[in-house]
Formats: sequence, C-alpha cells, structure tokens
Amino acid sequence: MAGGHPWTRRLYSAALLALAPLLWWRVWREHRVGRSRGERLGWVPVSKAADRPLWLHCASVGEVQAARPLIDALCQRYPQYRLVITTMTATGAERATALADAANREGKGEVSHYFLPLDFPCAARRFVARLQPALAIFFETELWPNLLASCTRCDVPVAVVNGRLSARSLRTYRRLRRLMRGALSHVDWLGAKSRQDAERFRELGMAEQATSVTGSLKFDIAVNDRAREVSDRLRSSLGGRPVWVAGSTHPGEDEALLAAHARVRETLPEALLILVPRHPRRFEAVAELCAARGLACTRRSRDEIPSTGTPVYLGDTMGELSSLYGAADLAFVGGSLVPVGGHNLLEPAAMGVPVLTGPELANFEDVAEALREHGALVEVADGDALASALLRLFDEPAERHRLAEAGRAVVEANRGALARTMEGLTRLLSAE
Repeated sequence: MAGGHPWTRRLYSAALLALAPLLWWRVWREHRVGRSRGERLGWVPVSKAADRPLWLHCASVGEVQAARPLIDALCQRYPQYRLVITTMTATGAERATALADAANREGKGEVSHYFLPLDFPCAARRFVARLQPALAIFFETELWPNLLASCTRCDVPVAVVNGRLSARSLRTYRRLRRLMRGALSHVDWLGAKSRQDAERFRELGMAEQATSVTGSLKFDIAVNDRAREVSDRLRSSLGGRPVWVAGSTHPGEDEALLAAHARVRETLPEALLILVPRHPRRFEAVAELCAARGLACTRRSRDEIPSTGTPVYLGDTMGELSSLYGAADLAFVGGSLVPVGGHNLLEPAAMGVPVLTGPELANFEDVAEALREHGALVEVADGDALASALLRLFDEPAERHRLAEAGRAVVEANRGALARTMEGLTRLLSAE
C-alpha cells in the first residue's frame, strides 16, 4: 500500500529535527538507570535473519495493560517468535518490562522491551533494519510516519490493532491529512475498535479493503487469580468499612475527588478512599495534597494497611490497579473530570465493581456506550455530583449489586475482539 505524499513527510521530519533539543531533553529526563539512550536513536541489538521477532508497539502504561491479552495470545500461538514490546514513555516501559520478566520467568515465551526510537528518519530506518521484525503491530493510534515508511522499505508487514480515533483526534489529524494519508498507506491491515473508528480512519485515507471492525480488545480483559487474591486479602484487612477507589487520576482531578471524599465522610466518617494517581511521578505531590487537605494518608508502597481512622490509602505502586479496584465497593475511573478523555472503564467492571465516571470520555466512547446501554455506568458531571452518587450507592447495596452484575455481563458479552485480531495478524504472517 506504499504511497502518499513524500514531501509532507520531509516537512514533518524537518519539524522534528528542529524540535530535537526539546525532544532529547525529555528523553534525558525520563532516562532509566541501566537503559541505553541509544534505543531512542534506533540502536537496538541486531536480529539474526533466522530470529526475526514480532514487534508490538504500545504508547504508555494504559496501552500496555490493554494489550496484555494480545501479548499472551501472541506468545501462546507463536512460540517460535520472540516478542519485542516498545513503549514511548518510561511508565509504559516499567509495565512492559514487568510483563516481559513474568512471561520469561513462567516460560510463556521470550519477551523483551525497548524504547521506541524518536521518529527521525535515520533513527526509524536504523531501528527497523536492526530489529528486522517479521510483523510490526501498532496499538490504537500510534502512527509514526517515518517508522511506518521504514517498515515498507524493509518489507515488514504492518498492522494497527484496536484502532481508535476519537472525534477530537480526527479534527487534529484533518489538518495533517496528506501526512496521515501517506502514513496510512504503509498499513497493510487495520483492526478498528468500532465502525465509527473505521470510518474516521477511512476519512484520513485508510483503504477500506484493508480495514476490519474487530471490536475492542479491552473487553477481552483477563482477571488473573493473583489479582483476586490480592483484592480479597486487602478487602479483608479493611474490615467492613465503606471503600471507594479513584483510579488513574490526573492533576486538577485529585482536588475534586478529595473534596468529594470529605463530603462522604461527613455522613460516613469511616469511609476510605483508595486514591491511585495515573503517573508515578505524581505520587509524592498527591501525598502532599492529602496532607494539605488535612487527610491522613497511608501508602501502599510501604506495605501499610490503613487504620480505621485513616481516610485515604494512596495506591502508589505499579501494576496493581485491578487488585485495588477489586477491594472496593465502588470505583471511579479518572481522567474523566478533566479533559483527558477517560481511562479503562472495564478494569473495575471485570472485577465486579460498580463503575462511576465523569463526563470526559472521548477515548472510551464505545466502551462507555456499551456500559450505558446496559445500565452499568454511573455518570457524574463534577465532584459534587460524585459525592452525591457515592452516598446514594453506599446506602443502596441492592443497586450496587445490580451495577456490578451488569458491568460484568457487558464484559463477557463483548469478548471476541482478540480472536478477530489474531485472525487478521495470522493472515499477515502467513503472507510474509
């Protein structure tokens, strides 16, 4: 499908080079000890011709978590290939490395992680030429023009899976229509989350005959036994207190959540909030915010269990959000009271916990609609409305049970995207 407008990619590359000092400063800031910054310029180990890997790219920690069923399926179906996961962010790297270590330890397959190179032409070409993947898989909306063009140059088939394009992203990409048309010309198959997502990709130039509607991989979320064990153990240690979780929270949101919790405690003084910021770099700032609000805070990273009088339990660890959701009576999913677009509403639903959210759901329109249609989603406009909803639901155990069962049923009814995605990827590998 190679084609497009080469001059637009040259302009894009020139703009990236002009921004190189700023981009490299960010790389330097997020560098992790023991990792080479050379990965950001494509300096990865050279693959042997007989050992070409499968390459899966996920932007950050949320995408890595959402891709976990796909990662497990690739390891199980294609044990002859090693799997390389790339991420753009350091938090994504931590989660991907943890998954890779677990897979290697449990003998599920050979999995490793690299940072995605910056999309400079030379770095992109170097990365693809050295990695020599048998298949490149980009998760959701990760469309890097030079990397995609480098895949075509090296005869690497390209798939975009769980393809998502919000209305807001579409408006942005329309201004770069020619650049995006060129980028999409290098995609051999797109598995879109919904018909609406597929139509938006086609508007940008994705070929209709190379597009399938697979559904959202997020519905194929797997709840492992260890997560449930952690949930049960934590819930038992908390006693019979009313507990709610606010997961994946952002700046400007925590203040509203703490205010809502203060209102809840006026009626239910024993209520506990498990507060889980989205980004680890904010753990200290959120702990300080709790202290400034006069709310004592116990921290999970210190293996502390909140006492009866402790109002906030800070979930300042990585990879435990599902377990923390499962230990609660109610779950609020963050990134939805501020213009972020929301986060994965299905994590608490799969754990059998009622789901609450704010109005900002641009990134999860399809998931929200499925939950909404089955009466499995409580939507609030702001922090005050959230406090009212929490108090009402804490007082209505039958309604909490109904919401929990409805959410779990939605997850089960919409499974199947993984099988359809694997079918599309198998076709590409068979033709490779």
